[in-house]
Amino acid sequence: MFLAVEAHTLLPLPVRAFELATWHTPKVAPDAHVMVGGALYSVPYALIGQRLDVRLTETTVTCFAEGELIKTHTRVKKGKRSTDWADYPPEKTAFLMRTPTWCRRRAGEMGPSTLSVVESLLGVQALHRLRSAQGIIGLAERHGSERLEAACAFALAAGDPSYRTVRGILAAGRERTIEEPAACPTSPAHLHGPDTLFSYSEV
Repeated sequence: MFLAVEAHTLLPLPVRAFELATWHTPKVAPDAHVMVGGALYSVPYALIGQRLDVRLTETTVTCFAEGELIKTHTRVKKGKRSTDWADYPPEKTAFLMRTPTWCRRRAGEMGPSTLSVVESLLGVQALHRLRSAQGIIGLAERHGSERLEAACAFALAAGDPSYRTVRGILAAGRERTIEEPAACPTSPAHLHGPDTLFSYSEV
């Protein structure tokens, strides 16, 4: 009966295999990411605080807001994140793209003292002190790399290599007042030369 009546009515199999999916309703966090399946995915920052409908499959993450498709990501492993920098406003993108690695590289181009100050800032809790390190680099745009290097050297000598201190030194123009080390004699003290060796007065 199947061969005679039903077989010719069967439709061909779909080109793509059926893909299992689950739906989630995460809330957009202040960093413009939603957490789905243990991973983070960025969405446009204007949606911060809203709940989205997210379709999760083995390969993709699709985000909807009020039924409208707003973002699609390739699924990443648990504990990872997928970020599209276009989801952030321009000023935030500029801030986030200046990573600790970028700060160290840029400081090294300005001089060893600038690099030492940046390294001290990023040595502990780098992400929390990233803005200060970026601020140090930004001072070069206003005052020039040479003055910034001198101000960082002054701050290091004073034992306070912070953004606030370096900025204050530059504002007051104090980076030019750092004392130069005294010149060391080039010969032993008893080698005075013939003109002074015997030039003493009798009592």
